[in-house]
Amino acid sequence: MTTHILFAAKSERWPEYEAPLRAALDAEGLDYVLSCEMDAELVDYIIYAPNSGLSDFSVFPRLKAVMNLWAGVEDVVGNKTLTVPLTRMVDEEGLTQGMVEWVTGHVMRHHLGMDAHIVNPERIWDDTPPPLAKDRKVTVLGLGALGTACAGMLAQIGFAVTGWSRSDKEIADVICEHGDEGLARALSGAEIVVLLLPNTPATEDVINAERLALMAKGSVIINPGRGPLIDDAALLAALDSGQIGHATLDVFRVEPLPADHLFWAHPKVTVTPHIASTTRPDSAARVIAQNIRRAETGTPLLHLVDRSAGY
Repeated sequence: MTTHILFAAKSERWPEYEAPLRAALDAEGLDYVLSCEMDAELVDYIIYAPNSGLSDFSVFPRLKAVMNLWAGVEDVVGNKTLTVPLTRMVDEEGLTQGMVEWVTGHVMRHHLGMDAHIVNPERIWDDTPPPLAKDRKVTVLGLGALGTACAGMLAQIGFAVTGWSRSDKEIADVICEHGDEGLARALSGAEIVVLLLPNTPATEDVINAERLALMAKGSVIINPGRGPLIDDAALLAALDSGQIGHATLDVFRVEPLPADHLFWAHPKVTVTPHIASTTRPDSAARVIAQNIRRAETGTPLLHLVDRSAGY
């Protein structure tokens, strides 16, 4: 039987994804129709981006599953019309590798104090060496696919890495904490904190004034996770007081970040435009095609969203 697959994303994404998706679906041996326009009565699967404009899933009577193109599902997980399985994008070749590279680069930048040498208009010759990685306390909040990969890489380099997650985890060479008390331990004295938690009601403003005060004075916040994880006002106050030495931020509550936002002009803030980790069509297409093939053959779907947890 022919499988009907609707690609529901912004129109400019279709030319990027069509060929990789067809190649991946062919490789999985599927008999399919793939289109960005399709009679709702025929649709079996939806390849979905939350900014596509599609919000009513009740119009698809044959719908079997929705495959989210993004790692984050906060914009769709609460949709009451979506009653079929929802998967999130977990792509080690694209999303995960991109995040590992971005996080490692920015951790190394702050660990080595590169800014003082790149921008040195007074030509100060300070030959104080940076500490070795083993003497730098790095904490990763969020130990999902992305956080686990980043924590593992930082530990492999030699950093003293602590990770925190909602539930207990085990990662080689990483001290894993969980729960409220574990969060306090993970942040206490941390010199570099990387935020890779999902955006849920439980994680909003997880980095607030109280928790910023737990970190080492002059420490660094790196956020490639979700904008609402940080209380912006508390962060700005901590930067101004010197409690936090720098914040490198890739995600924000409003995107694009408004031109008049205080983060743009703050001397202790680096703004990057949500580029830490993006979905790559070639590798993402293979993940999606594999999941559709699994569904069609009665095999459990990979990367299912836990709606009770929100991710």
